[in-house]
Amino acid sequence: MTLLLSLSGVALSNDWENGGFGIYIHWPFCEAKCPYCDFNSFVAREINHSRWLKAYLSELERYAAELSHRVVSSIFFGGGTPSLMEPAVVEAIVSKVKECWPIANDLEVTLEANPSSVEATRFAGFRAGGVTRISMGIQALNNQDLQKLGRLHTIEEAYSAFDVARNHFDRVNFDLIYARQSQTPEDWRLELKRATSLAVDHLSLYQLTIEQGTAFGDRYNVGKLAGIPDDDDAAQMYDITQEECALAGFELYEVSNHAKPGAECRHNLIYWNYGDYVGIGPGAHGRITVLNQRIATESFLQPSAWLQAVERRSGEKERENLSFTDQASEYLLMGLRLKTGVDVERWERLAGKPFRSSAISELSELGMLNVNQGSMRVTTRGRILLNSVLEKLLED
Repeated sequence: MTLLLSLSGVALSNDWENGGFGIYIHWPFCEAKCPYCDFNSFVAREINHSRWLKAYLSELERYAAELSHRVVSSIFFGGGTPSLMEPAVVEAIVSKVKECWPIANDLEVTLEANPSSVEATRFAGFRAGGVTRISMGIQALNNQDLQKLGRLHTIEEAYSAFDVARNHFDRVNFDLIYARQSQTPEDWRLELKRATSLAVDHLSLYQLTIEQGTAFGDRYNVGKLAGIPDDDDAAQMYDITQEECALAGFELYEVSNHAKPGAECRHNLIYWNYGDYVGIGPGAHGRITVLNQRIATESFLQPSAWLQAVERRSGEKERENLSFTDQASEYLLMGLRLKTGVDVERWERLAGKPFRSSAISELSELGMLNVNQGSMRVTTRGRILLNSVLEKLLED
């Protein structure tokens, strides 16, 4: 595979168009901090929704001034627990995005929700405010495991909240975590059968990972997190995930995500296809192309620091110009998560060089990689060992 790098910069400066353009809004507040969570989230007794709204709108205006004429295909409210936001705040943010940019005809507006914060009237307000899709953090389908995970809701509350979501939205996702404490592969199979019978059009299914700096990480370090399944059982649970989802018509389209055809999360596809996205809110990251330069943005982490920085001038902590080599690496890291894989020509255009044929041959012989008709995809085996595949492909 050979490809000459165009030095004109025109094709490369428009590379983001391969993935599209979206807006991410980070709401940092939760009712409680889950022991496994390493996201940038905080518990607060009082929240000045008016002040926060003003800050979000200010940041949207700032980004619109340098990223005009983009077509927004997705808005995503993540967190934290965005379902704790006032519906009027969500509506005002969606309205501001529509005021600042042209909008795709099929705009997707996703809001993450926890069952413990779901109220029918609040969901009606979100729907009226422009939200088109709900992503619900259920995480487990029995009370014992919900308690171990530090969740505030019961399974009965989860089912009730899910019914509310289905009554108000055509598109609903929910998350589950597997390889939980004392969970067996057969336990997971039975739970997954129940999940697929409930699901509307999308499931996000994540293996529990023990992150340092979390309560679970601290317990694990001192031997007080018993019953975590070993690697063989976790791998078997991953295989079961693929089997049961396929049987139920939920196609794998990304390492941890399954959907009915056409119901893939458009916002996350922007990330995985390496498009541009504005990241607004405490700790939010973004990738934007300004004056032909791809830029990584990072916001202040602490809510109070971010809010004060916005009120002074900008919530951005720093910007970093990304080299074409950086961009090629990021595209590969994101794109190989997708079932469709990466476009070889696009990667080589960014990298300015072809893939190493020896690495591709070795990974192909090991049954981890397929290259066909200009696309590079990991196999089922390669997906399980994705970090190793990436390391090999990115070796100098």
